Amino acid sequence: MQSDKHISKSFDQDLDEAIRLFLYMGDSAANQVAKAIHALIDKDETLAQEVIDMDFDINRMEVELDEHILLLVAKRQPAASDLRLVMSISKGVVDLERIGDEAVKIARMASKIAAEGKSAYGYAEVQHLSNQVRLMLNNSLEAFSQSNAEQAFEVMRNDSVVNTEYQSAIRALMTYIMEDSRHVSKVINIMWILRSLERIGDHAQNVAELVINYISGQDVRHSDYAMVEKAVQEANDRLAARQVSTLSANDLETSDSDEGC
Repeated sequence: MQSDKHISKSFDQDLDEAIRLFLYMGDSAANQVAKAIHALIDKDETLAQEVIDMDFDINRMEVELDEHILLLVAKRQPAASDLRLVMSISKGVVDLERIGDEAVKIARMASKIAAEGKSAYGYAEVQHLSNQVRLMLNNSLEAFSQSNAEQAFEVMRNDSVVNTEYQSAIRALMTYIMEDSRHVSKVINIMWILRSLERIGDHAQNVAELVINYISGQDVRHSDYAMVEKAVQEANDRLAARQVSTLSANDLETSDSDEGC
């Protein structure tokens, strides 16, 4: 992920470890969400309980990463882009922990629905929205791993799609309730699951915004797409300029070496 190495090798190692821990926590949270949805669809109470138990590990990772970042800042005192990256990790940890919390909510609802022993209306809506949200989450983590501002921007754009589909699913479920009030409690449980999925999408968007922030140096929260697109373009321009500079320096070193021969 890091394109530039520092004089202090230990600083690079500390920063790489923070990145590794963050991505591992992100993968764990994404896995937790996937299992929660499977527990719902398969009416698997055992799997639902496994998701609930996983929350302990997610919380432990949050504490471990917070401590690592605190020590990194205190010992290394990173500046400029390095500090933005470290702060982005620190903020992103909060979103990952809350994604885990939403997965637990889904698992608890899945366990409750499974105990009722009957299929609940709205599974199709849940599966469709969960696919969209999980893709957002995976892409935001990949964008972070690859320092890809374009991919992060795509995640942000997808959030509006998820919000629209969430509202559409809720309207469909409300219509069903009005047509047949016997299933009100079951449908409300599904609505809570859809709400948790929508929130997971919001947290994935937050991670994507942090990616753009540490790459571009601009805070794109609460910004319109035109401003975000401009920040992404400027980040890409700087990256291209840095790559040209690196290639030129390498060519110069090669030329000096050839002359020495």
